[in-house]
Amino acid sequence: MSVPEQEHRHGPEAEFEQRGPTVRDRRRIDPETYEVREPQATAAPTTGPEEAASPVSEAEAEVIQLKAAFAERTSDLQRLQAEYVNYKRRVDRDRDLARKVTIEGVLRDFLSVLDDVRSAREHEELNGGFKAVAEEIERVTSKYGLEAFGEAGDPFNPHIHEALLHAHAEGIDGPTCVEILQPGYRIGDRILRPARVAVAEPEPDAPAAIAEPVEATQQGNPEEPSSGSAREPGEDESAANDNQS
Repeated sequence: MSVPEQEHRHGPEAEFEQRGPTVRDRRRIDPETYEVREPQATAAPTTGPEEAASPVSEAEAEVIQLKAAFAERTSDLQRLQAEYVNYKRRVDRDRDLARKVTIEGVLRDFLSVLDDVRSAREHEELNGGFKAVAEEIERVTSKYGLEAFGEAGDPFNPHIHEALLHAHAEGIDGPTCVEILQPGYRIGDRILRPARVAVAEPEPDAPAAIAEPVEATQQGNPEEPSSGSAREPGEDESAANDNQS
């Protein structure tokens, strides 16, 4: 083709030759990022405002449901913990009670032994190896809270004393323990055995003797008789003679 022919070309052919060919890249894999390209037809359609808000509403409902379940589990756990604490307290109380009952039963069996030790000490027969054994028994029993009570001169109390003898005596105001026949034993406030005592009460005529000075004070001083008091026998006779004369 001659040069003059190329110069005389006009129209689409001349424009195509000047612009060059158009290349469309339809490859599924991007050569630069190596990612899969999605076709334009399969792109996700645009969603409206109502469709976009639905996932948020579902999430809020799920959160509310989880909170309710959490509150229920917490309440169950608190109730279970309270039941466990009450159970532990009850078990500890029963264990302490069983221990106290066992100790009291053992110490009751030692009361007769302690009475023999006391009797031997009063008769000065507590000596030698027997004395060491007796002191060890008293030490062990006192370690577990056993305490003896009852002394001469204590006011009689029927709750802790058992009266075996009764008599009257002077110089006392009420029922009094004048002799301790057997001491009593207790653990804290619990009485294992009451003290066996001899009780004395005031003399029956003691209140009348005490009341005589009170009557004298109510009538006045006996050395200064009142005008209405009785006259001596000699005065009555002299007054009668004067009247006859």
